Formats: sequence, C-alpha cells, structure tokens
Amino acid sequence: MRFHPERSLTSTTTATASPSATPWWRQLWVLVLAGGVLMGLALGVRHVQGLFLLPIIAERGWTRESFGFAMAVQNLTWGLVQPFTGMLADRFGSWKVMAGGLALYAVGLYGMTQADTSPAFVWSAGVCIGMALSGTTFGVVYGALSKMTDEKQRSRALGLAGATGGIAQFVLVPGVQGLLVASGWAGTLLVLALALAVILPLALPFRDQVHDRPADARAQPGSHADAAGGQPPLIRAVREAFGHSGFWLLNLGFLACGFQLAFIASHLPAYLLDRGMRPADGMAALAIIALANVAGIYVFGVLGGRHSKKYLLAGIYLARTSAMALFLLLPLSPATLYLFCAAMGFLWLGTVPLTNGILAQVFGVRYLATLFGFVFFGHQLGSFFGVWLGGLAFELTHSYNAVWLGAMALGVLAAALHCPINDRQIPRGGFVPARS
Repeated sequence: MRFHPERSLTSTTTATASPSATPWWRQLWVLVLAGGVLMGLALGVRHVQGLFLLPIIAERGWTRESFGFAMAVQNLTWGLVQPFTGMLADRFGSWKVMAGGLALYAVGLYGMTQADTSPAFVWSAGVCIGMALSGTTFGVVYGALSKMTDEKQRSRALGLAGATGGIAQFVLVPGVQGLLVASGWAGTLLVLALALAVILPLALPFRDQVHDRPADARAQPGSHADAAGGQPPLIRAVREAFGHSGFWLLNLGFLACGFQLAFIASHLPAYLLDRGMRPADGMAALAIIALANVAGIYVFGVLGGRHSKKYLLAGIYLARTSAMALFLLLPLSPATLYLFCAAMGFLWLGTVPLTNGILAQVFGVRYLATLFGFVFFGHQLGSFFGVWLGGLAFELTHSYNAVWLGAMALGVLAAALHCPINDRQIPRGGFVPARS
C-alpha cells in the first residue's frame, strides 16, 4: 500500500479533481502534520501533569488525593463531553471545534495558576481543561482525518498523525522539566497556555471538510436510501451503534486503557520518588514513554490496515499487563524503569487508531466523531478511576500496589472482551460489503 501525501480528499469532487488544483494547505500531508502537532501539544500538556503534582501540592498545602481528584474530574469531563463535541464537529465542522478547544485549554491553564482552593483547581484543571481536550484530541482530529482520507489510506494516515503527535509530546517533557526549574510551576503553565494560543491556525486546514464521502453515501444511516425512516440521521446512527454488541465491547475494553494510562502518567513520577529515585528519573520515564509512543502508534496504525484490529487490540492489552507485572517483580533500577517505559510507550496510544478504525470499518465515517465520542467515554471513565484511586490508595495505604494490580487485572479483561467483537461492516440498502 502506497501513501500519497499529495492527494487531497477535502471536497466531494476529490475523486475527479486534479491534485495540482488543490491548495497546498488542503493536501493530505498538511492535514496529517497540522492534526498531529495540534493533538500532540494538547495531549503533551496532559501527559506531563504528573510533573506538576508535587510542586503544586507543596505550595498549596493540598494532598495527592486533592490533585488526583482534579485530574480525575478532567478525565471524566473529557469523556462526558466528547460525544457532544463529536456531534458539533460532525454538524458544524471539526476546525471550529479544534479552535475553540485550543482557546479553552489556554484559559484552563491560566485558571490553574490562579486557583488557591481545591474547588477552584478542580474547575480549571478538571472541568475547563477536560472540555478543551474533547475538542483537540482523538475524537475530533481522527474523525476529521478519517473523513478526509479514503479507506486504503486511512489507517496509515491516522498512524502518521499519531506519530507526529507523539514527537510533540516527547519534546514537551524535557521542555516542561526545564521550565519548572527555571520559572516554577505557575510560570510553566502560563508558557504552555501561550503555546496553545499560538497554534490556533493549525485548525484552519480542516475548514470545509467533507461530511459525506461518495463511497459512504450508500452505506450510512441518513443516506437517501434510508431517509424515509423519519428520524434525524444522527439519531439513527447512534441508535444503530448502541444496538451493536461490538460497540459496547469496545467501550468496556477502552475503560481498561484509560485506567492504565491515566494512573501511570499522573502517578509514576511520584511513585519513583517514593522508591528513592531522582526527579530526573521521573522526567526521563515520561519522555521515554512519549518517544516510544511515536513508533508504537505508527506501527499499530500501519498494522491496523493489514491485520485484524480487534486481535491487535487484545495483544496490546496482554502485552501491557506483562510489562507491568515484570516492572513490579524486578528490582527497581534505572535500567528496569527505562525498559518498562519503552515497552509501555510502544503500547501507549496504539489502541486509539485501532479502535477508531474498527468504528469506521463497522459503521462508516459520516458520524465517526460522534460514535468515537461515546466509546471514548469508557476510556475516560477508566481514566477517572485510575487517577483518583491512585491518589486515594496512596493516602490510605502509602502504597500504589493495589492500583498496579487492578490495572493488570483490567488489561486481561480487556483482551478477553475484544476477541468476540463482530467487526464486519454493517450491510445497508441491499449492499453487502466485503470484509476488510
């Protein structure tokens, strides 16, 4: 399979349009780069939040549970709002949602610097940034790219965008650590807020995105073939998904993903300090995860175009569980830490293009942002419990062991849930698609 970055897929006449007639800012390589950088910075700021835990609670006099609860609310808000953000993107265009999300993200980071009580911190770091993440990450960015690429290029395009975002996350980790030393936690948050405001123009290449690709028109709820049903097309699409067992299995499996990643990203630096390691080791751990994620998300994006996505997902969850078990069983040292982070980083976000790909494969791409939003709620529900229970368990037992064991158990369960998913395309209007 060859990838053609010069090919534009941003209008309903793409199939017949000459690539030379396409503006450079609407070519696929620009969309992949813009989406990757935008998503990478948004996720990168979230990825480094564990570095802020100890400085913030030390200055404010809070507990780890207080900080963890705010991050948990952030994840839960992200998940609750994501379906509705997806609906807005499907209805009014992804670029508007992306731009609004970046602006709200900057406001939330500024609010964190001004919050001197736990409720105010929960509002800014939790609610405000949680809403912002729903418009600047997987659901909206991957949904837009999926609509603007054909089926043969889609999996690889998502992998490339994810890898680009992973590079941005990797660069952000040492950058934030340096800013923390030089400017303190409040100054660092202000710099990050400014960076998010500066990249607002990256949403513009997604203007005038296509909502109905010709290949999907005959196989999508709300097309002319099934318009006689009387219900709004979006409602028909959601009802169809909610009646599909695979949709619920994806949702439950994604819960394990959110639990594992949110717990590690938020609590690993503090866990390492408790075990006698240096602050630099926590920074290096997050950086290695981000760097390995670059390779992992691209590899799984490519593999998803060639092999069964549901079995790849099951393999990721089993591999994560094995990596965590070895990390706890082996003596802690820089070598074992870095090997663990490399393994977890490679497996970090490869689940997202695969899950997104299954949804597109089964239900089509017309309402992909909306449907992914509902599935992503499961991920964020898991994230809520991963972050919050991590802090709560430590305050009660002065140990993270119970949460590590819970993360491993959920990994095994998620692998078992993905195997029975029916990933065949839904036939509509007498058209029976071939298995991809």
